Amino acid sequence: MTTASAYRGNEELLKKDLTSFKKAKRRVIMVLESRTRARRLADELLAEDYNAFYTEDRKHEVKPSEIMLLSGFMSGFSYQESGVILLGEADIFGASNRPKRKKRRKYSGDAANRVRALSDLAVGDYVVHENHGLGIYQGIEKIRVGKVEKDYIKIAYAKGSNLYILASQFDLIGKYGNVGDKKPKLSTLGTTEWTKTKSKVRGAVAAVAKDLVSLYAARQQTKGYAYGKDTVWQQEFEETFPYEETAGQLSAIEDVKADMMSEKIMDRLICGDVGYGKTEVAIRAAFKAVQEGKQVVYLCPTTILCSQHYNTFVQRMAAYPINIGMLSRFRTTAQNKETIAKLKSGEMDIVIGTHRALSKDVGYKDLGLLIIDEEQRFGVTHKEKIKKMKTSVDVISLSATPIPRTLHMSLVGIRDMSLLDEAPMERMPIQTFVFEQNDEMIREAVSRELARDGQVYYVTNRIQGIEDKAARISTLVPQARVAYAHGRMSKTLLEDIMADFINHEIDVLVATTIIEIGLDISNVNTIIIHDADMLGLSQLYQLRGRVGRSNRRAYAFLMYRRDKLLREVAEKRLAAIREFSELGSGFKIAMRDLEIRGAGTMLGEAQSGHMESVGYDLYCKLLSEAVKKEKGEVVEEEFETTVDLAVDAYIPAGYITDESQKLSAYRRISGIRSKEEKEELVEELVDRYGDPPKAVMNLLFVMEARERAHRV
Repeated sequence: MTTASAYRGNEELLKKDLTSFKKAKRRVIMVLESRTRARRLADELLAEDYNAFYTEDRKHEVKPSEIMLLSGFMSGFSYQESGVILLGEADIFGASNRPKRKKRRKYSGDAANRVRALSDLAVGDYVVHENHGLGIYQGIEKIRVGKVEKDYIKIAYAKGSNLYILASQFDLIGKYGNVGDKKPKLSTLGTTEWTKTKSKVRGAVAAVAKDLVSLYAARQQTKGYAYGKDTVWQQEFEETFPYEETAGQLSAIEDVKADMMSEKIMDRLICGDVGYGKTEVAIRAAFKAVQEGKQVVYLCPTTILCSQHYNTFVQRMAAYPINIGMLSRFRTTAQNKETIAKLKSGEMDIVIGTHRALSKDVGYKDLGLLIIDEEQRFGVTHKEKIKKMKTSVDVISLSATPIPRTLHMSLVGIRDMSLLDEAPMERMPIQTFVFEQNDEMIREAVSRELARDGQVYYVTNRIQGIEDKAARISTLVPQARVAYAHGRMSKTLLEDIMADFINHEIDVLVATTIIEIGLDISNVNTIIIHDADMLGLSQLYQLRGRVGRSNRRAYAFLMYRRDKLLREVAEKRLAAIREFSELGSGFKIAMRDLEIRGAGTMLGEAQSGHMESVGYDLYCKLLSEAVKKEKGEVVEEEFETTVDLAVDAYIPAGYITDESQKLSAYRRISGIRSKEEKEELVEELVDRYGDPPKAVMNLLFVMEARERAHRV
């Protein structure tokens, strides 16, 4: 037995050896970590006249001159006597070239709690401690008591009082929410004031919970279609996904399948950032529905997005007998009529459509699944039609930045929610700049992008004057090929322009917000937004998400008119979009949008007052508890457990230097609920910051002990 050759990604050398192995009638076994990659390599080798095949049967006998591919882990050896060559992934591709397998992170707790935990804290922010009330966050201070050091969170209260609580009790603190001109009243320590306030709100939310639960009672009582377990086809289909799924994707897929296999009618929100894989979750659900004879409708807010999703579905399902159609203005009247007729007869399995799919003439033989992409982009009349459809079919809503009402209903437990909060590999944050209208900045931004052979979006919110803006950019950057596009163009012209842009025959596309949702062009990595102050927060976030879709650094320039006095709300929106430039900020944007716009319209004046007295975060928690009680679910008795051992238990400044990251780590540590969660967190800390020092391990031990004591 000898060690096999290490090809380290040298394809030419590998194929040269495979040819000699074939002539010598050697048996070759290749073991790759990914089933998808093993299948793909087998197909590639077969296409080049090698006797290659993939199998999952490890007992299958490989014949002389054959190449058998399996999935698993191993390094390569050559068995000279038996003529068998074994090659592992590292031998073929090299350790540095093979894709890294991510540790599957198991999510604890529900998605609503994870969204609430995303609220960042800064010194000076108003916070609510569940047992002590409303105060002002003053930061983290290291305090030595005797020979022991620990980190404490300092909160300022009324009458100059300060409260120091162990940083490991971060789970008891929440951000108050938006603070406008009217500053909230700080709580006074050592009084019963906060206890009375909380009791009053708890009593008020019980009535709200009753109303909210009754809204969904009919839906929960109505029995839906229960799908069977995954078939072999389902497993094969999912293995053809060309990327490594993130932990969030896998969790969301499991949630959706569990809903589909139950008798309840599914109403699930898949909340994930732009490009985080929401569509793949929907595609797998659609495939499962079609296998049992059910029809699927996928609603898109724009024709461009509709066309893109149609192409994605057709490509992914090409190997299966599934009929997929499209309903939009990009189709002729005859084509739309044919699609509608096939939907009614049951010949059409899946239809991807804009609001056209909601027209009166559209009917279905056996509709089982409704998928809605960015529901907030549909009009009021369309939403009413969607609402009627929701009462009898399973529904999946996809959104990067759900509107306040949708998010609120999910946070309090009325709607089910799954989060995709893990960034795709190699994705970088988008650099965001906010400034007054400036031709020189536009010239510089466009020229820089063109210098690296990239492309640019220039977004304007008005069709009027769009041609002039395109001409202006041509004057500023003469070498740029500039075109413009808007929704009132003929479908043929719009399709041609978009095709030219995708094929890099256009450098700068001046467009209205029709590009807001769906376009996925990896070569476009600069976006300039004209009159950005006139757009909504989630709209700005969606637009910015059109760039940064590759491993290149992307830039977003948000402009407003020179010398214009911005309204307070517009200032907050622009500040928020600039603040949340890191990956996965969609949830934070949605939460900030909810703060800026307020929850009063959803709750009524009286409830809005209760929310203001305890903050939105705690209000949601109390309402969520009340909803669970109304549903008949068990709610844990509320009490605080503290474990304070005489050991150094804190995160040293040298281990996690960034204050916001340290806060995030404390929040994660304070939320430990099992030994498994502790071990997973340790792995994550090692991966991000290196081996945890003794003080951090002590802290983790204390948290584990606290959880055990809490359960006694």
